[in-house]
Amino acid sequence: QVQLVESGGGLVQAGGSLRLSCAASGLTFSTYAMGWFRQAPGKEREFVAAISWSGGTTYYADSVKGRFTISRDNAKNTVYLQKNSLKPEDTAVYYCAASGLGYAVVPSNKYDYWGQGTQVTVSS
Repeated sequence: QVQLVESGGGLVQAGGSLRLSCAASGLTFSTYAMGWFRQAPGKEREFVAAISWSGGTTYYADSVKGRFTISRDNAKNTVYLQKNSLKPEDTAVYYCAASGLGYAVVPSNKYDYWGQGTQVTVSS
């Protein structure tokens, strides 16, 4: 049974930082591409960042480029999202997802497994 468990969310002031983690189990993590998505209240889920199986390729949404960094540790079956210079508009539930394609992808329908999400709230 595949499980993706996010952690590290919380309340932070604008300009602050948070690091999200997503621990995976039940799959051969090192062969899966990983992604982060977010969903704000009243909005659709949107792509945030993706990383290939090796970590060699990353993609970012324009809204987070230069502020967020996605990384992975295949030895720990964990993907991270370092978020700096946070803005109130970054407030959302953040989800990690795994894609069996292996290469970094953006569309959410290319992802096979999803976590339950972790809330991030950025106060102004």
